[in-house]
Amino acid sequence: MAATSHLCQFGSVHRHERPSPRSGVSLPAIAGGRTELGWFLTQEQRGNDATRIRPWTEGNAVRPLVHGSTYFAVLAEALARAGEGDLVFFSDWRGDPDEQLTEDGETVVQALSRAVHRGAIVKGLIWRSHLDRLRFSNEENRNLSEDVNDVGGEVLLDQRVRAAGSHHQKFVVVRHPERPADDVVMLGGIDLAHGRRDDADHRGDPQSVPFAHQYGTRPPWHDVHVEIRGPAVRDVEDVFRERWEDPAALSRLPWQAIPDILRGEDRRADGLPPPMADPPEAGTCAVQLLRTYPQRRPGYPYAPAGERSAARGYAKALRRARRLVYVEDQYLWSADVARVFAAALRREPGLHLIAVVPRYPDQDGTLARMPVRLGHARALQIVRAAGGDRVQVLDVENHAGNPVYVHAKVCVIDDVWATVGSDNFNRRSWTHDSELTAAILDQRRDEREPRDPGGLGDGARRFARELRLELWREHLDRDDDDGLLDPTDAIEAVRASAVALDAWHDGGRSGPRPPGRLRAHPAVHMTRWQRLLAAPVYNAVVDPDGRPAWLKVRGQH
Repeated sequence: MAATSHLCQFGSVHRHERPSPRSGVSLPAIAGGRTELGWFLTQEQRGNDATRIRPWTEGNAVRPLVHGSTYFAVLAEALARAGEGDLVFFSDWRGDPDEQLTEDGETVVQALSRAVHRGAIVKGLIWRSHLDRLRFSNEENRNLSEDVNDVGGEVLLDQRVRAAGSHHQKFVVVRHPERPADDVVMLGGIDLAHGRRDDADHRGDPQSVPFAHQYGTRPPWHDVHVEIRGPAVRDVEDVFRERWEDPAALSRLPWQAIPDILRGEDRRADGLPPPMADPPEAGTCAVQLLRTYPQRRPGYPYAPAGERSAARGYAKALRRARRLVYVEDQYLWSADVARVFAAALRREPGLHLIAVVPRYPDQDGTLARMPVRLGHARALQIVRAAGGDRVQVLDVENHAGNPVYVHAKVCVIDDVWATVGSDNFNRRSWTHDSELTAAILDQRRDEREPRDPGGLGDGARRFARELRLELWREHLDRDDDDGLLDPTDAIEAVRASAVALDAWHDGGRSGPRPPGRLRAHPAVHMTRWQRLLAAPVYNAVVDPDGRPAWLKVRGQH
């Protein structure tokens, strides 16, 4: 299959007008996007009229970047093309300066620093992480910031979050004033960090991170990003600009601010160059940016009561789900989120849910695992009670039989609407941390049967279908799509593959290993006392709620 088959291809599309922050969807947007109105949030439905980003844009080319090695190679090329007067804006949860972008190529800090030396304007916002001894990345993020700043860039450590919260957005914007057709955004679930540069063989990144012992010394890692070209680049740039221009102190608590002052940290953002116009249209995809910001004091200027468009976007799209919801997620562990999926399963008796998750949590130790297991157990119980055998929860192993850590955040509904981003399916990602996800609806229909799997007249769309098929070909060890297009056949193909691999393991691995890498995810069992002990940590630390009180009371996002 040609590499370009995954893109939203060039075609005739309608350009959006840019509304004022308090206006609704512009008339051209409505006229050119009747299907999008059924799947995407309107400006009013976003629930935040203070943002400058548009409801959605059309005319974008979107390409999935499955695996860290794929994304890092594309990123290395994009940064290498950044020169005099170009802009490089990025946000990250974790950044390791010495992480190699390619096998024998530049590291993260070298690629960013050399862009600065060539005259590019490099600005970054990295979460001011919790301490390394708590298995976070305080020193790594600080080192990346200082290294880029030393050569003339400006990378700030950003702790403008709620207590126990984080900035979890992961994106890079590269813009060329003299070559706007080359403007590009890369966003999704992959940090500029150790452990992420894995590929389809899942042998792990040679530069590994400390991890739960079940994953070995070089943990295999599955993840997904997207590359976007076209008008949506401007909206992702505006996401960065909104955060950059926030006047709140970068580190707000005394035990954070005082050490930063003593270390001489840059605590005031310099100005940014004036915004440029949209890049030219590049393809056939409509892209809506879904975000999470918590309620914070003082409030974010661009989201005074927070923003929960990620939660709202999934809830709206799931109301149109009829045949198949496919999810890959690091943390399917929140009862609040599971109820949204359960409602869809109860409403539609023909709807199936297939979720691919990690086999084990990412940390060792009973105290670390128990709160995670609590949320996971609740979520799985809710969706399985709603869908019965229409729910398949699976995990992944490589051909050596080692578990693969699933870090991807992907959702595909009826081969029409797809998301790739940073938000997980838990309460933290839907209410508490900053998140950024791209919801994608390709205006190009896929003419292969079934042409309209959902039966609503939307038709299968090329990007969503190809994303699902690319992931399933890998997980099922397939080099073709036979039996994978029709949801009924595809669901049974996945089930049969997992049953065969489980039986091979249960039989002592006797005989040839059957093709496929998916296995049934084990049920999570906890005693009553374990649940009682884990609940306070789960609610306060692992999966906190960042909604305003009035939304919590109403149970709304």
